[in-house]
Amino acid sequence: MTQPPPVAPSADDILEALDPEQRQVAAEPSGPMAVLAGAGTGKTRAITHRIAYGVHAGAYQPTRVLAVTFTARAAGEMRTRLRDLSVAGVQARTFHAAALRQLHYFWPQAIGGAAPELMPQKFSAVGEAAGRLGLRLDRTELRDVASEVEWAKVSLLTPESYADAARRARREPPGMDLTAMARLLEAYEEVKSARGVIDFEDVLLLTVGILQEREDVAATIRDQYRHFVVDEYQDVNALQQRLLELWLGGRSDICVVGDPAQTIYSFTGATPEHLLRFTARHRGAGTVRLVRSYRSTPQVVELANRMLTDPSGGRRHGSVQLVAQREAGPAPRLTVLDDDPTEAAWVAAEVGRLVAAGRPLSQIAVLFRTNGQSEAFESALADAGIPYLVRGGERFFSRAEVRDAIVLLRGAARTDDGSKPLPDLVEDVLGGLGWSRQQPGTAGAVRQRWESLKALVDLSARVAARGEEVRLPDLVRELDERIAAQHAPDVEGVTLASLHAAKGLEWDVVVLAGCSEGLLPIAMADGAEEVEEERRLMYVGVTRAREVLHLTWARSRAPGGRASRRPSRFLEPAAGMLGEGARSPSSSGGSRGAGTRQRRAAAPRRCKGCDAELTTAAERATGRCPDCPPTFDEATFERLRAWRLAVSRAQSVPAFVVFTDATLEAIAEAAPTAQRDLAAISGVGPRKLILYADQVIAVVGGADPDEVLDQEPSAGDQDALPDG
Repeated sequence: MTQPPPVAPSADDILEALDPEQRQVAAEPSGPMAVLAGAGTGKTRAITHRIAYGVHAGAYQPTRVLAVTFTARAAGEMRTRLRDLSVAGVQARTFHAAALRQLHYFWPQAIGGAAPELMPQKFSAVGEAAGRLGLRLDRTELRDVASEVEWAKVSLLTPESYADAARRARREPPGMDLTAMARLLEAYEEVKSARGVIDFEDVLLLTVGILQEREDVAATIRDQYRHFVVDEYQDVNALQQRLLELWLGGRSDICVVGDPAQTIYSFTGATPEHLLRFTARHRGAGTVRLVRSYRSTPQVVELANRMLTDPSGGRRHGSVQLVAQREAGPAPRLTVLDDDPTEAAWVAAEVGRLVAAGRPLSQIAVLFRTNGQSEAFESALADAGIPYLVRGGERFFSRAEVRDAIVLLRGAARTDDGSKPLPDLVEDVLGGLGWSRQQPGTAGAVRQRWESLKALVDLSARVAARGEEVRLPDLVRELDERIAAQHAPDVEGVTLASLHAAKGLEWDVVVLAGCSEGLLPIAMADGAEEVEEERRLMYVGVTRAREVLHLTWARSRAPGGRASRRPSRFLEPAAGMLGEGARSPSSSGGSRGAGTRQRRAAAPRRCKGCDAELTTAAERATGRCPDCPPTFDEATFERLRAWRLAVSRAQSVPAFVVFTDATLEAIAEAAPTAQRDLAAISGVGPRKLILYADQVIAVVGGADPDEVLDQEPSAGDQDALPDG
């Protein structure tokens, strides 16, 4: 006997399934609306029911609705929920998927012929562009430059407008100054044109261009789509916003949904300002706040709320105050460990205890700020025999820099004569891959590469601590064992993920590790806006937990090291819940040393002329703002420029690759007389010290630039170099 078809829900049935705030979103399907949806408050439920109610109530034709989100997974989830609500025909797509479909359809009409081929990635084109300019960038630097290209394009910048905008945004592209990056943007476009291809940003840019130039095409699309829903609206960048405005064509039948407190992708051009200013742009727009958290226990929700409370007791940046709907659970627990290896071992032991108590592996996650932190937790879980999965990145031992490092270590193990301590020998070997103790000043792939190599150096120190007889072959055997243990068949496992990769996911149990200054917020976050984004990132981590939340931090990096770390400043508002381990030494009456040093390091740099905050790398290098006149000796600066030009010609590289103008100004102002003085100047790294120190010091002292070119690098002052 065949089953009768399911009965489609009525419009009233759809509203009946919602809470009061969600019902307010769904029951007014026409006109502009902004939905501020806190973490776990059912925003996808609200907007899919809004669409379903509009269709079943006769306000929408489903084929004239375009629902836009940011990931294919989220778009698929939206389509599934609409199908369950008996709604078919709604287009639920990402911005890029919707634009690409329109581009292919309208290209023959608007341009003629077939649309250009889409590059799967821009790495090789960026590499070719760099080569045309004589820039020598390694693979990690090229990845970061590719990210900078994306930022420029989604910010609607041209090569001419890039430098000023990047300076205001405090962008620091790796391996070059802003002028060089602007040249690379131009060269990159030339490479694409020669290849006859486009990149993912071009999909949006070209669609925008066609809609702006061809009113007939714009009219066709606007006739097709009358109603719009945009999810994760806090992540919209300038280019996506422009495309959305062209789709709308001045109409206001749009519902946007987002959470300002979960804006964590500003480095890609995302900004919550479009969400926060929505009602100002759309007259008569309503605002609904979804505050009922169905995901997390009251204890987790309370911690999340405290993290977003500003010093005056208000909410930060338009965030909502969550109200927990679940039954009570265990209180979040903060555990302070002595060092990083002990922290990783504690986490593995706690995970083992949870699994033994019946928690499924798939419902446990270990979250951290940087991908470089994953190695310690991978190793500790592997040692404990606990399967794990790395989300949002390669397994540690699959990373290119780690594979290259192990090859070098295996080769060096054959000739290890025991004359150097193991950690020192490992640092020497990894120096061939560009390792230095000095942390890179930029985020992205360069930072991740450095973190990976640092993890190997740290591992060598732990292995060396087993005894004086431990040598490099022992470390290689240790690495081989770890590689073998972590390439077991794919099974259900604990999730390891960075906080960025964890966005949009949730687990019953979350361990948020590394909750200390320098990691959360990360050390590179040296401005108020960057620090606030780090706060939001930690908030995202906390709100991934449904029931159990552990937070951890370690007092020092290595066993036996000085306990110089302090807890993340973001824990301070929750110290009443988490205990004294959440308080900085100064606020708890203890030693002020570490905390004072951290605050001094995090304080913004000031102009030595007018005390204004220095916002760009060039300003920080010279120590003055653009409004204050230079105080260096002009003759010294001109000699340095002449020397730099001669070096760049001899090495066939652009002059700025040797030193930027800002660094030359800083050198002229400091007038260094020894390598120690030169090493203290921003922009003078270990490699440039080795290559140029003696020549620069001679030129500063008055030597003729041409006469010092044949001077060989000296190793006589190596002991004067700082770490790294």
